[in-house]
Amino acid sequence: MKLLFAHGWGFDRHVWDPLVALLPDVEHAVDDRGYFGAPSAPEIEGPCLAVTHSFGTMRVLTDPPSGLVGLVAINGFERFTALPGKPGVAVRVVDRMLRRFDSDPRGVLAEFRKACGSQDAFGEIDPEPLRADLLRLRDAQAPSPKVPVAVLQGGQDPILPSAMRAAVFAGSEVHRIDHEAGGHLLPLENPELCAQAVRGAVGALA
Repeated sequence: MKLLFAHGWGFDRHVWDPLVALLPDVEHAVDDRGYFGAPSAPEIEGPCLAVTHSFGTMRVLTDPPSGLVGLVAINGFERFTALPGKPGVAVRVVDRMLRRFDSDPRGVLAEFRKACGSQDAFGEIDPEPLRADLLRLRDAQAPSPKVPVAVLQGGQDPILPSAMRAAVFAGSEVHRIDHEAGGHLLPLENPELCAQAVRGAVGALA
């Protein structure tokens, strides 16, 4: 079985570097949406376990590889903004980001990354996919997963409200792992915990 890693909004393939280093024996591919350079969408043949972070979960569920057999969603969700009866981030938060984005895309991105807990510098950006995906974060709803899901959430996540974290993938076959001290960047904050979840999912699917 192959792993497919998919990052979230405002980050790139390198968010997975610490986790990939802990899984040297597992074949994998890493996608890149192209926020900071050329995009990469690897073709996956055969059975595949997707390992996603944040908005990467929506991206994979919206366009899953044909061989998808499981999902490890780290700080993940199927919808970002709230709807009546469905908790999420307030739409006004994303609208505020969109209003500023055209005039100051780097500022919006830097502010978001800082809110996530990242102070790392970043290079040149491509505003087009970043803005397109902000609209998806505001408006889109990914299909419910049709495969087993392991969900890792951080109890101190500054981006996802607690009610939202508790409600993600309601009604689906889900194994939930809560890291009470964790934030929104679990692949960087605690790659060991993420590696355990991935190995557990691979073992359950074997």
